[in-house]
Amino acid sequence: MSNEGKMNLLNFADPKIKTLHVTWFAFFLTFVVWFSHAPLLVFIKEAFDLTSAQVKALLILNVALTIPARIIVGILVDKFGPRIIYSGLLISSSFICMGFAMAQSFEQLALFRFLLGFVGAGFVIGIRLVGEWFPAKQVGIAEGIYGGWGNFGSAAAAMSLPTIAYAFGGDDGWRYALGLTGIIAGLYGFFFYTMARNTPKGSTYFKPKKSGGLEVTSRKDFYFYLLMNIPMYIALAVLAWKLSPTGVNLFTTQAMYLMWFGLVVLFFIQVNSIWRVNKDNLTKGVADIEKYDFKQVAILDVAYFVTFGSELAVVSMLPLFFLETFEGLDPVKAGLLASGFAFMNLVARPTGGWFSDKFGRRKSLMIFIGGLAVGYLVLSQVDGGWFIPLAVIATMCCSFFVQAGEGAVFAIVPLVKRRMTGQIAGMAGAYGNVGAVTYLTVLSFVDYSTFFMVIAASAAVIFFAVMFLNEPKGHMAEVNEDGTVELIDVN
Repeated sequence: MSNEGKMNLLNFADPKIKTLHVTWFAFFLTFVVWFSHAPLLVFIKEAFDLTSAQVKALLILNVALTIPARIIVGILVDKFGPRIIYSGLLISSSFICMGFAMAQSFEQLALFRFLLGFVGAGFVIGIRLVGEWFPAKQVGIAEGIYGGWGNFGSAAAAMSLPTIAYAFGGDDGWRYALGLTGIIAGLYGFFFYTMARNTPKGSTYFKPKKSGGLEVTSRKDFYFYLLMNIPMYIALAVLAWKLSPTGVNLFTTQAMYLMWFGLVVLFFIQVNSIWRVNKDNLTKGVADIEKYDFKQVAILDVAYFVTFGSELAVVSMLPLFFLETFEGLDPVKAGLLASGFAFMNLVARPTGGWFSDKFGRRKSLMIFIGGLAVGYLVLSQVDGGWFIPLAVIATMCCSFFVQAGEGAVFAIVPLVKRRMTGQIAGMAGAYGNVGAVTYLTVLSFVDYSTFFMVIAASAAVIFFAVMFLNEPKGHMAEVNEDGTVELIDVN
């Protein structure tokens, strides 16, 4: 890499580049495992004679655990380091994936699918690791490559797993295809542990003083932080409602109420944990050099709500949207046309990160969120009278702004507070899933056009919120164990 911040992705002799490649591929595999069931649902539905309600239940269960998992994994990665946590996640998910492949009943399918939601938290781990290895002037594009190329795992699964299932042949071909993804993820977990290091040689891996929640530096931020946790519990309550008799009827209304009660108890346990982490800060005060503004985290959360949240929601409904909007399309063609949205990840997310490095963090994020608001407004006007290639171009243009916005969010996350990057990434990531639950719940009540308009309207509101984001500048301070202060450049 030159002094101007250029990046040679083929320079494997550079430890930073090697770490980036080893890490994005770990994330890629977590997405392959997490979404491995989607392209094989046709085979699974036939093998178990599933109803459409049961299929929907599997899709909901697949994302249910990811919201709390991203928070928990964020805490673990800050405490123990990315190397051990990513390896452990890949190895444990391989067993769960093979359990799903060997399931003999719908109940077993549902249990293993629910547990596999945890693998969706892998994203958070690499954000901290990449942030440790790259300087501020390159962290945006590095995180963009990590996120964009890793995210492509879901599209890679969709393109390859049905073919692999056919290659194995027979009624159990889908089981072998799923089992194979689990085996590869497990083996890579061991490889990752061998190859990855938490920090460059000679650097300190800063850890939070206490675990169990984000450290905040004022009472106002403490209450703001508690408030920002509530939407995550509401999203989980909505998911429980969707699995009740009102939705897909996986369990009884009484079980739903029991889950709601459990979520309330969990919330108060979390409040107590956050107070325990912050008690000293709030009673004794914090040195000015260590202060940061929680508002930064909250704005990044809502920005990821509309970017990644809308992406997850739109990717799951787009094939059906094309199929029902345009006459003469079959499911295969509709799926192919819709896949353009996910394909943009390969270039859009790194571009968003690069743009953020080059032209300013806040300005870039505002441009992308403004662009996606316009993009979804255009999509709300698409109907059967549109020329199909024009509809696909509109979809891909909107997708570019969505994923570039994701890249811009995570170009800022590692620059807020180094020792808590995992937790900040975990909270933003969880908000992405909250966004998906919110938008898909809206979709269950309205038509496609209104659904796109709702996303556009929420993006317009969040655009104004981003105006209050403070541009990272100067240095962030971290304190070594011996009490000396280290300043980390964020320019």
